[in-house]
Amino acid sequence: MRILGIRFKNLNSLTGEWQVDFTHPDYASDGIFAITGPTGSGKTTILDAVCLGLYGRTPRLDKVTKGSNEIMSRQTGECFAEVDFETQQGRYRCHWSQHRARRRHDGELQPARHEIAAASGAVLESGITPVGEFIAKVTGMDFERFTRSMLLAQGGFAVFLQAGSEDRSQILEQITGTEIYIRISMKVH
Repeated sequence: MRILGIRFKNLNSLTGEWQVDFTHPDYASDGIFAITGPTGSGKTTILDAVCLGLYGRTPRLDKVTKGSNEIMSRQTGECFAEVDFETQQGRYRCHWSQHRARRRHDGELQPARHEIAAASGAVLESGITPVGEFIAKVTGMDFERFTRSMLLAQGGFAVFLQAGSEDRSQILEQITGTEIYIRISMKVH
């Protein structure tokens, strides 16, 4: 999976609309970059936006429900996260959103919406569970595997390092795309 861009609005300390285009030459030319800044500046919120867009939940806040949304910025009436990504199967846009009644900061939380669309804009799935299953099918990563292999956020790297060698091996193969060499080796053997 290659994440092409993220857009989000009113998540944690980052109020208003934000966008990161990972296809921009500043990101694409070097191949690696770091998200840095002081505590509370929104580094983890960017990672939360990716997880919300793709899976409708985050590692640190788990599920967002109609009764509880600790990720929506205070004194706002709506939030969303949208992720554009591509796999060998194609390009997709995943969108998660939630709002309060009448989009007022004091309105009652409404159920979250989650959908995935093809590059053409055609909606392929909607709902937290069906979208998560679709993403797992096209990327080979469910929420747990994604957070272990792609994020490694805030202490997650230690969990990765402490994982069993077989788990680490599978994750590294998936990240680096070298699983084909394992299959070739098995056939040759």
